[in-house]
Amino acid sequence: MSRENPARVDELVGTCAVADVAVVDAVVGRAREAQRAWSAVPVAERADALRTAADRIEPELDAIAELMARETGKPLADCRGESGFAVAVLRWAAERATALLVDREIDDAQGRLLLRHRPYGVVAAITPWNAPVILAVLKVGPALVAGNAVVVKPSPLAPFAVARFLGLVAEVLPPGLVDVVQGDAETATALVGHPGVDRVAFTGGDVAGRAIAGLAGRSLTPTLLELGGNDPAILLDDVALDDAAAERLVMASFATSGQVCMALKRLYVHRSRLDEVVDALRAAADRVLRVGDPLHAGVTMGPVVSAASAERVRGLAEDARGRGADVLPIGTTDPGTPLERGYFVSPTLVLGVPDAAPVVATEQFGPILPVLAFDSEDDAIARANAGDLGLGASVWSADEDRAFALSTRLDAGFTFVNTHNRTGISLRAPFGGVKRSGWGREYGDEGMLEHVQTCVVHAPAAFRDGGAGLGAAAYPS
Repeated sequence: MSRENPARVDELVGTCAVADVAVVDAVVGRAREAQRAWSAVPVAERADALRTAADRIEPELDAIAELMARETGKPLADCRGESGFAVAVLRWAAERATALLVDREIDDAQGRLLLRHRPYGVVAAITPWNAPVILAVLKVGPALVAGNAVVVKPSPLAPFAVARFLGLVAEVLPPGLVDVVQGDAETATALVGHPGVDRVAFTGGDVAGRAIAGLAGRSLTPTLLELGGNDPAILLDDVALDDAAAERLVMASFATSGQVCMALKRLYVHRSRLDEVVDALRAAADRVLRVGDPLHAGVTMGPVVSAASAERVRGLAEDARGRGADVLPIGTTDPGTPLERGYFVSPTLVLGVPDAAPVVATEQFGPILPVLAFDSEDDAIARANAGDLGLGASVWSADEDRAFALSTRLDAGFTFVNTHNRTGISLRAPFGGVKRSGWGREYGDEGMLEHVQTCVVHAPAAFRDGGAGLGAAAYPS
């Protein structure tokens, strides 16, 4: 299996062997054996092992970032930020687990109750290409510190950086506890359907998510699914649109060339502010959005991931133009990048397009943003909630209370206020979708608890100290 550089498609980033059914079986077998011993290790010692792993990785972050930039097309600074944040997630998981995953006992007038957290066993993590390291570590870190083993199957479009990162984690842990299998859908099917896998965690698209959920369901293997989103942003009539806010809007949509599940994908603007907002976006893009080779200094947007992605995004723009919309290229270009060598697509605003157009009604997953006028809050909410996806959203207002009140009416698992996308993420805030955007959460205590099962030992007061109680006719009040 090989991967080209999407910024220079004639350049090969590397090759790796595809794991067949026999390899997957062997890896899962090693993971099950390692997990049995690991689950008996006290949580404080497991946390210390994650801290050691974080220390081991930090000197290698620059090399990991360059590898990620070459295989994904993401700007080098973004890749360095992602890798560094992944290390922070390991440290956060270690810190939080020592408080959250300890046994809790209650002994009072109602009886004696012991609550303990039991790991699932072997967790299969299927991860995408657009944020390969962080989306793997969000599964691996909490799962490991909770006492599980993890087998990761990265996307064939970004196999190398995550393997390098997790290989360093594996160096400081017992053999077999964390491993990587490379391949395509056949490898994923072998892993998800393996009888030795106890839980599946997946981030990716709707089609693959349905396949994974269906396959896991055959054996009742529990799943965590974070799927796509067609994330709306609502700019109210009182929004404070200074340069910094306009730049956040631009990068919320166009970072990673718009190929982010929680990217801003539909921008609803109060009609009284529409022209001002469009002007501000174009000016902000000139300041902060430079398209080019991700390894070049100053570049903030690279290519899309593949030729098929480029063709699809250009098709959305042509469809909108055919419906009478204004299609406006924005941003600047790095003069040192030969754009014809890669899968580059110009970042674009689309104005005056109907809500039924594909560029609005579907997740574009590319550098194209429809800007749509609304006349009332009810109008904005109804249109933002249209469709069957509900991952992220945002509300922008000078009145924080007004923004929070409106946010409760949105069908979204995570709503940002006065920002959007990664600038609004917090380690303490659980992230995930509603509707067809999946189930389960990552980040926060909820994300940690996704990787354990709560088990209970209970002695009701009525039957302690030889008490006869009230028998089968009694029900707790």
